[in-house]
Amino acid sequence: MSHLNDLAHPDVWRYPRVLSIAGSDSGGGAGIQADLKTMAALGCYGMTAITALTAQNTLGVRAIHAVPASFLKEQIAAVVEDIGVDAVKIGMLHAPDIVEAVAWAIDTYRLPNVVLDPVMVATSGDTLIEPDTVQRLVHELFPRATVVTPNLDEAGLLLGRALSDASELEAAAAELLQRGARAVLLKGGHLSGEVVTDLLAIASEPAAFWVWLRGERIPSPNLHGTGCTLSSAIASYLALGQTLEEAVQSAHAWVRQALQAGAHVRLGQGSGPLNHGWAPQPMQLRRITG
Repeated sequence: MSHLNDLAHPDVWRYPRVLSIAGSDSGGGAGIQADLKTMAALGCYGMTAITALTAQNTLGVRAIHAVPASFLKEQIAAVVEDIGVDAVKIGMLHAPDIVEAVAWAIDTYRLPNVVLDPVMVATSGDTLIEPDTVQRLVHELFPRATVVTPNLDEAGLLLGRALSDASELEAAAAELLQRGARAVLLKGGHLSGEVVTDLLAIASEPAAFWVWLRGERIPSPNLHGTGCTLSSAIASYLALGQTLEEAVQSAHAWVRQALQAGAHVRLGQGSGPLNHGWAPQPMQLRRITG
């Protein structure tokens, strides 16, 4: 990996390329807008394939306008066939045919380093997914994803039961692995308490590999887009060449800094965004060989 001052070298270079397949947030705090800000801040080249347009702000979602599955396929094909992809972040997939289109793309283009953030409930509490899409998501995308990153509300929808205590994280993560996920980052930020606990579970033989991530809770009214930002940061670090465990730990630390940097900012009347620009990195370069 090199920086821009190495351009004098005769080799050919390219940027680490990260594709966000997700919904658009007109308020700019979540969805593809948060993803692109995160990717740019980490020195990656961000691209998008939009699954839905939302009319929303810091107070909530006013309306959702779905993108046809056929057009989603065209967006993905246009990007992959020309620019290429080193990692993928998947966010809001609101309907079964959208899920199937993404599964088709992963298989057709052999998309690497797929981070699936099963966006089902917005920070405001608004439901963003059709009920019959949940099981399709599990069946089609869990086995194809490198890691799945649900929060406790989303994990509860996936498992059909509420999760209300940190002691339930391990059993819940194990069950999600049993449902086909190769790795699960279960986010415990919605639990009460001064310490926030997340759990990364990686399927392996003879038993799953567990990594606990804990940190003091950062008091902030600005939590909109936290999950989108975390998942796109993981995808970015994977594109930069880190292992899954390294990428999750790096993204976890980066998001905590973005939360802290934005904690005292007021933007809008509700739950505002993180400070994605707290420490922007120069665009990274990767040498093309062969």
